Amino acid sequence: MARKSRSYWADDYVEKQRTVAEAMKLIRPGKRIFIGSSCGEPQQLVKALAEKSNFFTDLEVVRLLALESTPLTLMAGKPEAESMNIRSFYLGSAKSRRLSANKRYITPINLSAIPRLFKSRMLPIHVALIQVTPPDDFGWMSLGVSVDITLSAALSADLVIAQVNAKMPRVLGRSFIHVDDVDVFVPHDEDIIEVQSLPNSEAANAIGRLIARFVEDGSTIQISLGATSQATLLALSDKNDLGVHTQYITDDIMHLVSRGVITNRKKGFNEGKIVASSAIGTSLLYEFLHDNPSVDFHPSDYVNDPGIIARNSKMVTMNVAMIMDLTGQVAADALPHNHFSGITGMVDFIRGATMAPGGKSILMLTSTNPEGQSRIVPMLDNTAVVVPRGDAHHVITEYGAVNLFGKSLQERAMAMISIAHPDHREALFEKAREMGFLGRERTLKESIHGIYPAKLEEVKDIGGQEVTIRPIKPVDERRVQEHFYNLEKDDVVLRFFHEKTSFLRDDLEDFLHIDYVKDLTMVALVGEFGFGKVVGVGQYLLDPARNVAEVAFSISKEFQGKGLGKMLMMKLAEAARENGIGGVMAYTSTDNMGMIRLFKTLPFKTKTAFDEDMIVLTCRFDEPK
Repeated sequence: MARKSRSYWADDYVEKQRTVAEAMKLIRPGKRIFIGSSCGEPQQLVKALAEKSNFFTDLEVVRLLALESTPLTLMAGKPEAESMNIRSFYLGSAKSRRLSANKRYITPINLSAIPRLFKSRMLPIHVALIQVTPPDDFGWMSLGVSVDITLSAALSADLVIAQVNAKMPRVLGRSFIHVDDVDVFVPHDEDIIEVQSLPNSEAANAIGRLIARFVEDGSTIQISLGATSQATLLALSDKNDLGVHTQYITDDIMHLVSRGVITNRKKGFNEGKIVASSAIGTSLLYEFLHDNPSVDFHPSDYVNDPGIIARNSKMVTMNVAMIMDLTGQVAADALPHNHFSGITGMVDFIRGATMAPGGKSILMLTSTNPEGQSRIVPMLDNTAVVVPRGDAHHVITEYGAVNLFGKSLQERAMAMISIAHPDHREALFEKAREMGFLGRERTLKESIHGIYPAKLEEVKDIGGQEVTIRPIKPVDERRVQEHFYNLEKDDVVLRFFHEKTSFLRDDLEDFLHIDYVKDLTMVALVGEFGFGKVVGVGQYLLDPARNVAEVAFSISKEFQGKGLGKMLMMKLAEAARENGIGGVMAYTSTDNMGMIRLFKTLPFKTKTAFDEDMIVLTCRFDEPK
């Protein structure tokens, strides 16, 4: 590669121009050829290479697994075409039909490590086929929408052939290569590869709404590609001052910028800049990127470096999984509506986020695939693990969210079953017991078909402390136990009508294993998601004969008298009405003034009756005050 030219670069640029046919003649047998990745693929050069493939012997094409404008993998797969081998960098399991057919070409590796592979010459690149913008007044050309591993491949290659395309956006940052670092230029203008918006999915929308609860104002986000990701970005439209440090920029990120949601003001690192390594989208996105000073593209060994990722404030990574097992292991592959998921830096971002101040790692998956099969399985078999179970933290399906961090295998299994599709929970539960993940005493009872009512979740400020009020989950078992053990003796008597010093797991089943309709338990928690302390419990249980739900409450000492009981009562009454229940009632002692006052806060008439030494309080929803 002629990098030491002392002549004027503009003269060299003219002298180095060739036709595409002349450029292909410079490629020799037995060479390793890198092709610019994703939407930055130099389509004219790839087409010419494919047309000449029968004239070459033993070529090895190196690329990220992506949509191919010219299907080299198909050509390489033909028995008569032994002239070409494909090396696709990919960290995944090749489970989908499209990937599985070409899995022999896959080279598993984290995206952050590929540039070092090239620069060190452990995998020498002989020829790099790239696409660039026309040079500026100083001889610099932008790699445009594809910097990722393309820059390192070009700078370490023996021969660099660049398609010069005036339609390539000039993206700023560390995206530039100089005329002196390119051997051959092939001028050819053509539209950049576009990927349109993906089909809408109600399951994906539900996941997006749940994820939005975990993204605080001022967070820095990374999001992978796919229909679920698209829905998530749309769900973030009410956030403020988000920043972006991600592998790919998409049209949806552009739309959040235009709405003022993404400002990059509070990233704490690279403030004011969207940082990415590639773009995948439409021509509108490419126009947005052109000479935009708020966007910096960097190579993958920077963007995907966990140490760099961790420097961003409140870093939240959101990645699409294809399958997860009950222990938290993850497989990730190309899905029907996730064109480029073969290109993954998932592990890089997950580890970076968990090291970041206030960071969160979120994995999202729809509970079933298009054929209705569960995406949550007992154990990953014959499938490569992309994310080890130790790296799995927050997991979200359309049926809820759980945090696996710091959880035992039993807790993980119960958590994953709770967010699986109801039709598959029983089979997963039985398999988990068979595999030894669950004790024989474990049951699901009503919760086997319960659908978590996420709309009942709410965060309240109580005395300057953030309190999350939400329906109970099976994973709350230990925390509810601790709540009852920490109650004052008098509060235990008020709640259970007798002294009680032990709260065994069997005692909690009526609280935990519910269907959220006939029986519902609401909890109030303080602290981090997945590790919160229960400071309040409210429950209703339906009496079907009267269509009235009996309610009961317990509030920790430090939150008594602060309105928490009223909040739980309002939530229970709201849910009971929506579920077709006619009213609420409670048995309480004559000196439990708290419960009596609680009923009087409801906007319905309260009837009082006596049953021996107990008071019976009743409110019917069809009898307003």
